[in-house]
Amino acid sequence: MSDTTRLKSTVYVGGLDQGVTAHTLAEAFVPFGEVVDISLPKPDQPNSKEAHRGFGYVEFDLPQDAKEAIDNMDGSEIYGRTIKVAPAKPQKDANEGLGSKTAIWEQEGYLAKHAVDEEDRQATEEAQAGSTNITSVQGLTQLDVAGPRPE
Repeated sequence: MSDTTRLKSTVYVGGLDQGVTAHTLAEAFVPFGEVVDISLPKPDQPNSKEAHRGFGYVEFDLPQDAKEAIDNMDGSEIYGRTIKVAPAKPQKDANEGLGSKTAIWEQEGYLAKHAVDEEDRQATEEAQAGSTNITSVQGLTQLDVAGPRPE
């Protein structure tokens, strides 16, 4: 199964109670199709008493099953807590975005999105040089009285 098909077949389940297990999620989502995999990410701190981080992922065999699960399970309750069910998003690269240790302007994604070719840059500079610039001081020279304009 390709990564894009696998991503389309996976749903995010958030707002889970600590009592929820993989078995509980399997029982809740099996009516919508064959469940291939369930993951409940562990807490970042190894000494934590929590079983999981309060969310998980359910992977179905078919993308249609994932869509059915989202449509039917979003806003439902498991163990007295309302859950959020949505399409899973791809995992972010640790070297991309604001959380990385690489400067944002040195990242490939930023450059691809915000790159400007030399022609456009020169046209912009010429347009700015040709425009009439009024400084704030020039705009204030005509004011001799404070307050509203007399009528």
